[in-house]
Amino acid sequence: MAGLTGRALIASRCAKFFKDGDFVNLGIGLPALCVNYLPEGVELWLESEIGIVGSAPAPDWDHVDPDMIDAGGQPAAVIKGGSVADHLISFTYIRGGHIDAAVLGTLQVDQEGNIANWTIPGKLVPGMGGAMDLCAGVKKIIVATDHCEKSGESKILKKCTLPLTGAKCVTDIVTERCYFEVTPDGLVLRELAPGYTVEDIRACTDADFTVAD
Repeated sequence: MAGLTGRALIASRCAKFFKDGDFVNLGIGLPALCVNYLPEGVELWLESEIGIVGSAPAPDWDHVDPDMIDAGGQPAAVIKGGSVADHLISFTYIRGGHIDAAVLGTLQVDQEGNIANWTIPGKLVPGMGGAMDLCAGVKKIIVATDHCEKSGESKILKKCTLPLTGAKCVTDIVTERCYFEVTPDGLVLRELAPGYTVEDIRACTDADFTVAD
């Protein structure tokens, strides 16, 4: 979308994957921003791991319902006609293969489609949450991530070095610099963000990739 940069650009590009009638799960943090960039004319159901079916755009602080929060503890909302279910039902949707697509943030992702997004050894973390279930039960896993660490090191690797959340499950990788499709033959560079060239992407990406025609 014209004029967007950074996290907003990533979220808006991820939202373009959604099709009319899709049942979609958005992870906490950056993926949750996708709800603000849904394609015009596309009606879909957004599912939250905490049990919301029909998540609405996040409310402003003047219209917060203190009883309605997302999986990250941030204010949430439900569209007209939406519903709230308990965790058992929520994870039945996920584990039963009923979710069409999920957008997840990550610490690392690699050219084989592996994702590591829940822990760094030696650091205290709250747990994996539902990410492992999403990786195992969802047809399309879209990774939304900054291209590099703050140190400048690539987050898109030949092989993940952190403990995996899911193996060979990622289908698409969207960063503020480009979009990769994950195929059986490896990564394919499909799109470049404004201001970037193929050479720029090669210079900041550890993983191997080919360039689409």
